[in-house]
Amino acid sequence: MTDINYNDRFFISVSNSASGEVGADTVFHYRQRGAVVWATYEGGQIQFGTLVATVKDDGALDMRYQHVNGDGELMTGRCHSTPELLPDGHLRLHESWQWTSGDGSRGESIIEEIMR
Repeated sequence: MTDINYNDRFFISVSNSASGEVGADTVFHYRQRGAVVWATYEGGQIQFGTLVATVKDDGALDMRYQHVNGDGELMTGRCHSTPELLPDGHLRLHESWQWTSGDGSRGESIIEEIMR
């Protein structure tokens, strides 16, 4: 899994914990240069968001994220994403996250690659 290239891949949420704000209408656009990954995301309850991450030796991502939600609040958090290569070659990311703003709650989510 260490040779995953996240560059120019698009993802949507397929599941999220109740305290999460990302939903099925949120689209992520990932980019990568070396071991640095970043993305923009928007849609659904997210007006606009960004994330930055580093790729670990096992292909997992250690990331920080920030976005403006539908209520106009700036929200921030941290996330660990573990990749799964699907039989069709697409990626699924299993995420464990925690808000660093708001209530500080934790959650789990899954995003899957889509073709654009």
